[in-house]
Amino acid sequence: MSTPAPPRQTPDKPWRSEGAPPPPSPRKRMPGGWGGLILTALVVYLLANLVLSFFSEGDEPTISYTEFSRQVDAGNVSKIYSKGDAIQGQLKKEADVPGGKGDYTKFTTQRPAFADDDLWAQLTAKKVTVTAKPVVQQRSFLSNLLIALAPMLLLIALWILVARRMGAAMGGGALRRKPPPKPVEVEAGKRTTFADVAGIDEVEGELNDVVDFLKHPDAYRKMGARMPGGVLLAGPPGTGKTLLARAVAGEAGVPFFSASASEFIEMIVGVGAGRVRELFAEARKVAPAIIFIDEIDTIGRVRGGGGGLGGHDEREQTLNQILTEMDGFSGSEGVVVLAATNRADVLDPALTRPGRFDRVVQVSPPDRAGREAILRIHTREIPLSGDVDLARIARTTPGMTGAELANLANEAALNAVKHHQSEVTQQDLSSALEKVQLGAERPLVMPYEERRRTAYHESGHALLGMLQPGADPVRKVTIVPRGRALGVTLSTPDADRYAYTEEYLRGRIIGALGGMAAEHVVFSVITTGAESDLEQVTSLARGMVGRWGMSERVGRLTAIPMDSQQPYGLSAAPRTLDTVDDEMRRIVDECYESACRQLRDNRDRLDALAAALLENETLEQEAAYQAAGINRLSKDDSSG
Repeated sequence: MSTPAPPRQTPDKPWRSEGAPPPPSPRKRMPGGWGGLILTALVVYLLANLVLSFFSEGDEPTISYTEFSRQVDAGNVSKIYSKGDAIQGQLKKEADVPGGKGDYTKFTTQRPAFADDDLWAQLTAKKVTVTAKPVVQQRSFLSNLLIALAPMLLLIALWILVARRMGAAMGGGALRRKPPPKPVEVEAGKRTTFADVAGIDEVEGELNDVVDFLKHPDAYRKMGARMPGGVLLAGPPGTGKTLLARAVAGEAGVPFFSASASEFIEMIVGVGAGRVRELFAEARKVAPAIIFIDEIDTIGRVRGGGGGLGGHDEREQTLNQILTEMDGFSGSEGVVVLAATNRADVLDPALTRPGRFDRVVQVSPPDRAGREAILRIHTREIPLSGDVDLARIARTTPGMTGAELANLANEAALNAVKHHQSEVTQQDLSSALEKVQLGAERPLVMPYEERRRTAYHESGHALLGMLQPGADPVRKVTIVPRGRALGVTLSTPDADRYAYTEEYLRGRIIGALGGMAAEHVVFSVITTGAESDLEQVTSLARGMVGRWGMSERVGRLTAIPMDSQQPYGLSAAPRTLDTVDDEMRRIVDECYESACRQLRDNRDRLDALAAALLENETLEQEAAYQAAGINRLSKDDSSG
């Protein structure tokens, strides 16, 4: 199994990296700069000193020497301390401060130099203790400093907190400069390589040029060759585009920076462009390197299609920055850009012109041999029993992508654990395939009449699939509720198909209408059970008429494009669209009449197949054909 993508370290750097050296420790900057910090600290310090001096003055009042002499004569002084002419003392009882400013017990005073009173004799007579330690203990310089700094530090913390909150609320948080994230280091031998990729050998051949260029850039420069500015991986979801990009970086042994295009977009215009510049700057520092942008259609759509809204401007600026960065590359820089999308048709032409993404690689679902190879990769760490036939599973999974096959192997392993098995068996893989293709079983108890109607519905699908020439063979028929369906008929081709004839498509429409036709022929009713069938029929008929030129009235033109980026939702003239609707109805009506006619002509086979379904609930391919009385050699047994 491949190693998971390294996580992103900070939200302000929307890319992930692997194999890159750690960046040097950046210099930390105080928010707002040192000047603002020093000014704020000075103001707070002065205010704190004023407050402290105010409280200090209110603790021990300074009284007049006359008041002091009066208290000594009254015998109310308990002890004093003298240093020079400065006297500190403490009273036995509280006394009123002259002037009516409250009471006091401790005091300070100043003995006049001209005083000729016999103070020592008075103190001795009144039994006043003269101490050697100050009566009023003054705070130390360190205590005063801590008290002064405490409110300053509190205000600074509040200031930083408020600034960050306001910046985040206004989107400014994305604009603050932060140190680059520390790249995620991947253990030696754990990086993804082409050995972890299977089923798309032709794509590997295209990307081998990139690997060779990153390994031997001097050879290309000597020949005057230039590597493509970028490689665009286009294909359906789950085909392994991201895995391929990581495999290229792992095969070449170069740093790999990956990001999703949507992560560059922010509310504030210009943030995305700045992030793009930082990403390319980081890649150039450790060149040769690979930059991978996933889902590039998020920001790479055709420009100029909307008004001047902020989000639209931000997307365009981000795209413009990517175009500028790619166009400025030279071979000596050794930075290759890979991108992935499943909507290559909506990309801006400036992205795919020569010099940028001038090489487009189509990544398609794997063929049968590719599916078998992918299954072998995803079952390397799963213990398999001797009866497992991966080639058989590959034959019955046409059209499945690598991600779906990985999910299939995982579901089989989960099923084995649930049944307390030590190995994964062929039955586990078959059950997992049914769950993936048909949906999980539902414990739904249906009345007999509804079960009977469901049996005829699925028998109609299966019988018409067996009778149509060139139709996909019926693999399984069941009336066990799965997912949203009350019953399922599974038909898959014997080999991969890449082009379809009109006869084959009509056969598929007839088979899809078989359930509704069977209910109409047997019960003379129409139920809601044909909802998904009608969706499939509508899609096929619309494609035949409006996309693939299979209607004489519409002609050889496309009236229904793949995307709906058309004014007022119209893709052609209203008269042409009316003709498309008429032709769709004609094709579907003809197919429905054919379905009803064939079921009436083969009513005995329909009844026999429905009876077998009611008895067994699920019929595999051989049992289904036998119940319908139709002989067909299974190609699974004849082809190897």
